[in-house]
Amino acid sequence: MTNESLPDRPGGRSLRLTRRGRLVLIVSAAAVTAAAVLVPLLTWGAKDTEPMPTSLVVPEGWRATQVYAAIDNALEVAPGTTGQAAARLKLKLPAEARGNPEGYLFPATYPVNAKTTPASMLSFMVNTANTRFGSERTLSAARRGGLSVYQAVNVASIVQAEADTPTDMGKVARVIHNRLSSGMPLQMDSTLNYALRRSTVDTTTQDTRLESPYNTYDRQGLPPTPIANPGEDAMRAAIGPPAGDWLYFVTVAPGDTRFTSSYDEHRRNVEEFNANRDQARTSG
Repeated sequence: MTNESLPDRPGGRSLRLTRRGRLVLIVSAAAVTAAAVLVPLLTWGAKDTEPMPTSLVVPEGWRATQVYAAIDNALEVAPGTTGQAAARLKLKLPAEARGNPEGYLFPATYPVNAKTTPASMLSFMVNTANTRFGSERTLSAARRGGLSVYQAVNVASIVQAEADTPTDMGKVARVIHNRLSSGMPLQMDSTLNYALRRSTVDTTTQDTRLESPYNTYDRQGLPPTPIANPGEDAMRAAIGPPAGDWLYFVTVAPGDTRFTSSYDEHRRNVEEFNANRDQARTSG
């Protein structure tokens, strides 16, 4: 059978080759983290006696747009200010990035003070990414996998979005490498979500027909840029995945991600995933 979506299920959902059920948990965790970080920042300045925030936390897996909004809030500047700064700054990015810092706004805790500006914060983040990703060891490992460092960051960003644990990160990275080397489309929902500016596990057949360079169902190879800002665990997985022949994976239930090289086995796993989701919806 060809590497296409399986027949549609009721409600417009279909059984696909690389689909997982973990993203709902990730979205919830990110929302909690974002709230924990941004609530004090959003209230800064409400009273003259309140102290200025002293740090900004950027979680692993945030997209550039989320980082920009967090910086705007932390520095109490107009929404969109940091995004505009990113567009005009000449940040120290790989030539392949073409000025787009996605993937290089390194997740970490950054100091904030009265002299901090959107430009200085963005430069700090990119310089941190260059330091963390720019070692000779990383370069050599990426080359062994047939990738540039920028491409490895791209792989790591997908791994960050698709995997739940460091162990799963390595296996997801191996699936990506195996598909790239065999000429199979990646078929990752996370890249479609990036194009559609959303986070969901409910990808429809219509979604997979989207005209976008980030539609890895329709196009082979990596998307044109990273889809988020990965951390070091995801990067380690991208440049040094474990050996394995896996081509498919799905998170059937929280903590139960199954990897296989068999399409038939994967199909059964996806059917179990959908059954679990239908049961969860029925039970509320």
